[in-house]
Amino acid sequence: MQIHTSIDSLRAARRTAGKVAFVPTMGNLHAGHIDLVRQAAEKADSVIASIFVNRLQFGPSEDFNSYPRTLAADCERLEAAGVAHVFAPDEKVMYPEPQHYHVDPAPAQISILEGEFRAGHFRGVATVVLKLLNIVQPDVALFGKKDYQQLMVLRNMVRQLAIPIEVLPGETVRADDGLALSSRNGYLSPEERAEAPRLYRQLVRVCEAVRRGDHDFLKLETESVAELAAHGWKPDYIAVRRRADLQPPMHADDPLVVLAAAKLGRTRLIDNLEI
Repeated sequence: MQIHTSIDSLRAARRTAGKVAFVPTMGNLHAGHIDLVRQAAEKADSVIASIFVNRLQFGPSEDFNSYPRTLAADCERLEAAGVAHVFAPDEKVMYPEPQHYHVDPAPAQISILEGEFRAGHFRGVATVVLKLLNIVQPDVALFGKKDYQQLMVLRNMVRQLAIPIEVLPGETVRADDGLALSSRNGYLSPEERAEAPRLYRQLVRVCEAVRRGDHDFLKLETESVAELAAHGWKPDYIAVRRRADLQPPMHADDPLVVLAAAKLGRTRLIDNLEI
């Protein structure tokens, strides 16, 4: 496996890599990332992964400075999973000058859910992903379903900008107790880690109720928020939405997803389940 810290080096390697599947990450990798790499390997001749903590997608009070940087361990895991090339630039490579050009996703898609609580987040995500796609020029790019809204935004960006890349989703990988794997789970104390699966259990409860025919979504959402709050969480939202655009359901047969974000101690967790 080759590790590239410059754009020129990565592009030179890409020219002889054949069909490429790309897995962008911010590092501090877990089994969910490795599962994406394994899926990527089935779709292409070579897998390229990137490791870059993108300042543009962090808010001023978020954890950019404390986000775990574990490059050596990450590269060991990626090499073991069969990655051919790792692109690990520093900020001077990705942003050699102030980034004055940005991708602004549709307001209706980013003013809701995560966008309501993390202003500017999806603008930063879309901008860095477009830049990475331009650098790597893959045939296929994989993104996890745990970040469901992010996946929607990036799919729409690729389609509307006519980028010749296939975007593929990766299923959420969970611990045995249901907690969605996340790089930020390491912030949880032992007591918080024991409590954290409650978020998943609330999603399951809502999904089961909807499948039984309960379409009083507001009631289901309110009950789940109250349940989390009663156990010390600070919920941002639990919302039943259409899968296609994450807007409120209009018809009983709309394919749905239930999404949640809540803070447990200092750790903000997100999750979702398709209904």
